[in-house]
Amino acid sequence: MELLPALPAFLGAVLLIASVPGPAVALLIRRCTVGGFRAGVPVVLGLETGLYFWILAAGAGLAALVATSDVAYLVLRIGGTLVLVALGIQALRAARRGDHNAELPAARVLPRGDRGAFAMGVLTNAANPKAAVFTFAFYPQFIPAGYPMLPTAAALGLLQVTVEIAFYLAFAALIGRARTWFVRARVRRTLDTLCGTVLIGLGLRVATDVR
Repeated sequence: MELLPALPAFLGAVLLIASVPGPAVALLIRRCTVGGFRAGVPVVLGLETGLYFWILAAGAGLAALVATSDVAYLVLRIGGTLVLVALGIQALRAARRGDHNAELPAARVLPRGDRGAFAMGVLTNAANPKAAVFTFAFYPQFIPAGYPMLPTAAALGLLQVTVEIAFYLAFAALIGRARTWFVRARVRRTLDTLCGTVLIGLGLRVATDVR
């Protein structure tokens, strides 16, 4: 298998992966409905930074540690659970308090403004054990025999990150355009409750996952 002919299949898989709802989508919706498109940009960049970390780890063979070590996997499970549950609780508290004003400060959603949003995006993917196991299983399928693992994974990772950034920014722009509808009190409360429930559910799923 050569690398170039495999790229269409790789890109198709990347788009499919990006479109599957998960913590990244829930976090992005939560951010953009409060602060609009601009508020979602640091989240997207953080999410892709966290993902690229695992891509490089997979290329270097480090993700194999997570895939084979029960201790490493447990540590990541605990970290991922804490991040997702904390975000979910934050959203549920906002729904209960009625913090749905369009001018809601970003710090009330994700502390420390854009830097906090970026950091939370990084943590959401970096603390996700499924991301480690997935990249370790996914990338070798598209790296032909004889190609250097780390440089090839890094190049494919840049392609995936570029595609996903474009995809998520387009999604953020769509949510941002509909922001005037999302910030209505009833819609805001419902959305916060839904996002919070989904994030907590995903966190508990990570906590109880047994490979």
